[in-house]
Amino acid sequence: MKKFIENLRGRFAALADKNDEQMPLTMRNYVLMGVGLLVIILGMVLMCGGGSDDPNQFNYEMFSWRRITLAPILIVGGFAFEIYALLKKF
Repeated sequence: MKKFIENLRGRFAALADKNDEQMPLTMRNYVLMGVGLLVIILGMVLMCGGGSDDPNQFNYEMFSWRRITLAPILIVGGFAFEIYALLKKF
């Protein structure tokens, strides 16, 4: 696992474009923004479901810890990471 993480760090450090000095956002910023978007999508997927097929039947699964706590934390964290990705200067 450690080798995998170091491999990812090496690939991330090697990301460059010939126009990076002229552009306000570099390729690294776009990669970080993609990661933030994936975290937001994961939060939305975790929030899905919990309804009942029968409208006369109430389903308490709608109020699970995953939907009430974990998913909103991931979504807000993803948006915070997006702000970081936009403001980070490489």
